[in-house]
Amino acid sequence: MSCTRLSAWIGTVASGILLVTQVASAQIQVGDPRMNDVSRGLKQPHFGGSSNIHVLSHIPLGAWSHVMDIEMEQELSRPYVYVARADWNNDPERPRQTGGPIQYLPETSKGVDIISIKDPTRAKVLYSWRIPNGELHQGTGGMDNKYFKLKGRYYDIQSLQFGNGPDGDIGAVVLDVTSLPDTAGVRQVGFIKMPDQNGGFHNIFMYKHSDGRTLLFTNARRVYDMEKFVAGAPDYGLIGQVPVPDAAAQGNPNAGYHDEYVGYDPVTKRDIFYGAGAGGYHVYDVSKPETPVLITTVQGVAGVRGGHTFTPDPTGRYAVSETEYQFAPLRIFDLKPGFDGTVKVISRPVGAWQGTWDGNAHNHEVRWPYVFVSGYMDGLQVFNMMDPTNPYTVGYYYTCDCMLPGGAIGTGQNGGMDGAFGVDIRNADGVIVISDRRGGFWAFKMDGFDGWNGHQWGMPNVSSVQDWDNGPDGAPKPSRVSMQ
Repeated sequence: MSCTRLSAWIGTVASGILLVTQVASAQIQVGDPRMNDVSRGLKQPHFGGSSNIHVLSHIPLGAWSHVMDIEMEQELSRPYVYVARADWNNDPERPRQTGGPIQYLPETSKGVDIISIKDPTRAKVLYSWRIPNGELHQGTGGMDNKYFKLKGRYYDIQSLQFGNGPDGDIGAVVLDVTSLPDTAGVRQVGFIKMPDQNGGFHNIFMYKHSDGRTLLFTNARRVYDMEKFVAGAPDYGLIGQVPVPDAAAQGNPNAGYHDEYVGYDPVTKRDIFYGAGAGGYHVYDVSKPETPVLITTVQGVAGVRGGHTFTPDPTGRYAVSETEYQFAPLRIFDLKPGFDGTVKVISRPVGAWQGTWDGNAHNHEVRWPYVFVSGYMDGLQVFNMMDPTNPYTVGYYYTCDCMLPGGAIGTGQNGGMDGAFGVDIRNADGVIVISDRRGGFWAFKMDGFDGWNGHQWGMPNVSSVQDWDNGPDGAPKPSRVSMQ
């Protein structure tokens, strides 16, 4: 690609790209014109952050890539964060990384760590769960994590992936964590298994359904009623599956998802599933999760062979998507034509955002108008999508302290897949947490962001955060943002 063409591409997809000075601990003030300088890439040093992002605490968590996704409880009286622990280095199916100082540990770390942020400036590890005989287990181990509340008790669910070795049919472990901060009372409730399939769950999503049920959605398409699971159902509470559209599955009966999100639409009174996976991104009505109904699909998008993550705004109209490869921006799609039925397949984004031009943005949380991104080597990134056609960066902090090595771009780092892996937001007070594959656990605050409630923005109070006691938000959607 010529420099002229590259500059044109950057101008269309990265209106909010950041510059960091070459001084190690430098910060750039919000609004500094250098925040839009696209000349800098991941082969140059990344240190510090913008002046509006403040570090609350940091806990190193051991070897490189023994840290995966992150989940934070939402009640201030329960200040607990769950960090998925993996053993990527010791997974024979994964290439070992080069290009930086990496610590290899002989022991396994496949499970979950529970961190207390009762004092966010003094975070500490309270408890760790590990799969027994972890050194015998193939595969990655702990990947994604979610918590839920059921009949007054609190549970943590850690997805697990063990490949073709011992316990290959386990998808997740469920822990009763009601007793915290008393760790002596933490109890293993049991494993969710897939007797007909190995490989476990890569990603999971917990959802308080409008019919009152507490449901687990998995990337393996399966949906579980967690009340039935906790009660000891022999089928683990399995109630159905969310399929992949035939055109996207292309004849593969096992085609599934990578990430999933479920949200409530107060206007149509529907529970909507947003799945990223085979072929692209797919939207289903799961008001009756036993019989999902396809609403619309996003396929045939230039540069997108499959979906990684798909997160809507509170109205459900605009969705931020990731496809996961170096240089790929986060694309924003307008789903209204699909919801209206005017088109069967959506194939063009209306906007896009990228951190560093040669970066690889990863997971993200939408708290409209902000999108909080765990940007791998770009660390924590925050952008504003109030105008989804023109998103722009508002803050950042580099958590990785790493660079792409010399030589071909991406050599030794899987195209920049080092650094910040997962992100979560506490709506009550705006605390931001990051899990970093090299740096461990981080907690932050952003100036002016002291919490989030959709009603304060004239929108439904809908995000990945669930109201376990009262169910989905039922407030009418304002007409100015309605899809109807």
